[in-house]
Amino acid sequence: MIELRETLSVAIDALRANKLRTMLTSLGVIIGSASIVLVVTVALTSKKFVISQIEAIGSNLVQVEMVQRPDRAQPLSYEMTLEDMEAVKSIPGVVEVAGTRELPMTVIAQGVERPVNLVGVTEGYQSIRHLVILRGRYFDAADMETRSKVCLITRQLAEKMFGTESPVGRPFRMGELTFTVIGVFRERVDTYGLSDIQENSVIIPFSLMKYYTGFEVVRLLSAQAASAEEMPLVERQIAQLLRSRHPAEAEYKVQTLTAILSAARNISLALTILLILVAFIALLISGIGIMNIMLVTVKERTREIGIRKAIGAARKEIMYQFLFESFVISGGGAIVGILIGLAVPVIAQLFLPNNLRVPISTWSVVVAFVVSCSTGLFFGYLPANQAAKLQPIESLRYE
Repeated sequence: MIELRETLSVAIDALRANKLRTMLTSLGVIIGSASIVLVVTVALTSKKFVISQIEAIGSNLVQVEMVQRPDRAQPLSYEMTLEDMEAVKSIPGVVEVAGTRELPMTVIAQGVERPVNLVGVTEGYQSIRHLVILRGRYFDAADMETRSKVCLITRQLAEKMFGTESPVGRPFRMGELTFTVIGVFRERVDTYGLSDIQENSVIIPFSLMKYYTGFEVVRLLSAQAASAEEMPLVERQIAQLLRSRHPAEAEYKVQTLTAILSAARNISLALTILLILVAFIALLISGIGIMNIMLVTVKERTREIGIRKAIGAARKEIMYQFLFESFVISGGGAIVGILIGLAVPVIAQLFLPNNLRVPISTWSVVVAFVVSCSTGLFFGYLPANQAAKLQPIESLRYE
């Protein structure tokens, strides 16, 4: 123990005597270890954000629409109906079902005519699509049953047509009917036009749409599964149900967001692995730098090594001394790099939205420290072994 303590003391004194060199040598380790922590943190944050955005649209959502064939006539029997929607509700694992139908219309408000996308919605649509009511209210049961001439409009359309004034309670003329605006809404997350809700959408009760057009056709049927595990079964059962209720020639496209979620996870994993490899390359370069500096150090301290051997220092003590110096350089750099890698997300959190949390991976900290220290010991072994092999007489003659 005394010999080991003496060896460690000599190693620390040697590092203190060359502070600038030690700091510059550990700089590569600092960058590499900080990169590992930051890369994993950024990857986890981006993965969490992307998946939360997709799940907010409806990760357990199954959407069905009839495949349109412009080259042949498609009878009304091919179309999905409210009866189909009720039948889907009876499928095990389905917790909510909603149907929509769209019509292009023009609206007149304050003497200005604009094109809008009129969407008739059934009960359950708000809970499935996670609509956020910004002003006013959503449809109630009475609105659905009595075919009330009420509507909700998007935030963008409200700003275009009413400016800063509240549109709630204002008249809204579409075609031959005049509606009353009862609310302003938005989707919980932006879908960038990839859903049935557009910037100029106006939603009305489906019962009113049915009365207005004379058809109870459902263009898009949405079913929410109880969990992601039940999605494949629910998807298959809905497809089988529609085939059994309609002619064999009718085609329906059943789609979910499961594939998109899986793709997002795979892309995030691939990017994480790629960036971690880049961080490992930085550590590899820093390890080579440590080896080069230690080789130069051995050369410069040849006479010192000869004196230590002459007064009785064993070969293993010389090796341990230089290995410990390499460990201190790499381990100290790892600790500083990890602290930087942890401080950056903490500071960045202050400038991010409150609903986006930056997760810190414990494994990234452990891996960064272990890999950095291992790199220092691995690349420090050759200089340490070279120092241990020096002959005392030849070392003492070295000038």
